[in-house]
Amino acid sequence: CLMFDRIRVPLRLTVKHAVIALILTVTIFGRNSAAADRADLCEIHVIDESTQRGVPMVSLTTVDDVTYITDNAGRVALAEPELWGQTVFFRVSSPGYECTKDGFGFEGVRLDLNGGTKHEIRLKRIQLAERLYRITGRDLYSASSRLGYPSPITTPSMAGGVLGQDSVQPVVYQKKLYWFWGDTNRLSYPLGLFRTAGAVSSLPSDGGLSPEHGINFNYFTGNDGFAQAMVDVSNPEGVVWIHGVCAAHEKTEDGRGRDQMLAQYSRRKGLAEPVEQGIVKWNDERELFEVASTVDLRDTWRMISDHPIVVESDGRAASLAPASPDQWLMFGNPFPVTRVRRDVDSILNRANYEAWTCREELTDEFPSEEQLEKSKPLRDANGKLIWRWAKQPPVTQKDEQRWLKAGLIQREEARLLPHDAENPERVVLMHSGTVHWNAFRNRWVMIAIEQAWDKSSPSFLGEVFYSEADSPQGPFTKAIRIATHPGQSFYNPCHHPFFDQDGGRTIYFEGTYCNTFTQSPATPRYNYNQLMYRLQLDSDRITSAFGPH
Repeated sequence: CLMFDRIRVPLRLTVKHAVIALILTVTIFGRNSAAADRADLCEIHVIDESTQRGVPMVSLTTVDDVTYITDNAGRVALAEPELWGQTVFFRVSSPGYECTKDGFGFEGVRLDLNGGTKHEIRLKRIQLAERLYRITGRDLYSASSRLGYPSPITTPSMAGGVLGQDSVQPVVYQKKLYWFWGDTNRLSYPLGLFRTAGAVSSLPSDGGLSPEHGINFNYFTGNDGFAQAMVDVSNPEGVVWIHGVCAAHEKTEDGRGRDQMLAQYSRRKGLAEPVEQGIVKWNDERELFEVASTVDLRDTWRMISDHPIVVESDGRAASLAPASPDQWLMFGNPFPVTRVRRDVDSILNRANYEAWTCREELTDEFPSEEQLEKSKPLRDANGKLIWRWAKQPPVTQKDEQRWLKAGLIQREEARLLPHDAENPERVVLMHSGTVHWNAFRNRWVMIAIEQAWDKSSPSFLGEVFYSEADSPQGPFTKAIRIATHPGQSFYNPCHHPFFDQDGGRTIYFEGTYCNTFTQSPATPRYNYNQLMYRLQLDSDRITSAFGPH
């Protein structure tokens, strides 16, 4: 007989029956073992008191500085039998949230711990944006899984072998969502993939998950199961980043045309200046980008870049698909101050690019930094600034700052220097982000981070602001803080308009959370990964700052 505890399987049974018995036995013991494991665990669930949803990335720290961090569902699974029967104090901290303080000012809770018990901690959200989940990396629902809870996504750990990923570039192409990331970490070695990773998911309207639950990524992978390089650049030296991923109209022999995915690529040595740049085109059969053209390294603006938006010729927001050569792609980081027609031929021809500027005319094709710094704003006979689309570099925040300091423009004439809605004397210098049309606010809305140059901000590149304007080019006059990451970075935030809900009332954005450019320790598992946030645009604070929608 095959012996499994008290289960006997006579040898005269067929192999098929024996296999079935073995499976049943393993299943039974596996379930009993899992149940036993859960009985040995103490569950701590941290929730947002306003939404009743679990809060990820909450630190629970004991008096002797042992820290546990909640998973995507806001859970911690304690396996500390030596603490059973003990009352334990946990300091509770999470960016943008706060826990009730006791009479001595300690922000935390006292819990009576035992295996098989459950505790709930309610946090008050003090920031506008609600942190929903970590998008990339491993062990997204590690504690919840150990406690027996199901995961809302199909691959909750190490999808594509990915341990961490830099900034995202999403695009709707051929009725699918394509996602591309920068440098990607792997578990087996400190050096990972430095030539762009990619994945595909379904749109929520076409069977994909609702963004409040997560995203089911189908990564492009190599034979080893790890994310593969998505850009075919012949020179093997250096890293390859892509920006400006978009779908554009391409002519076909039958005259009907088709959508074609394009991007800007930059090959460089680390964070240094690029050594090669140009435009890449997506090959549907090979499922990767191929170089379509190279661009002079002296040219810094006549290429698609950042996160392009689609605008009709009359300035209205346009449909993403199908692409039309009558539409414009506008882009900039975060201000969309450069444009080109939405067709492949125009994108590949640098002569077709225009920039939004009020700068005096420049004669050099490649003006130097010194020439740009010496340039002045152009005014008409009545003294009004002449803003127009022209074939020369765009006006930037630095230009407006310099002109303000020199008295060449007045504060109310600036279009790219919003002040803090809650501290009007403070100018918010936007570092990176996106601008998209929002149907609920009936305006162009910006999600961007501040580049803080002084100690008035809790982080250098971690404070996320919201702004809005009647035009993609502004003026953006006010900005309100919606998320904070003290001592950490949250760079290159990206609003996903294809996830907008309730007619644009609810929007989603993500960014790269990491300790890069800081002196703070890394947050285990969360460091160098993408975090998703949700923002309600009908909040009283947004209405108070910008008026009714």
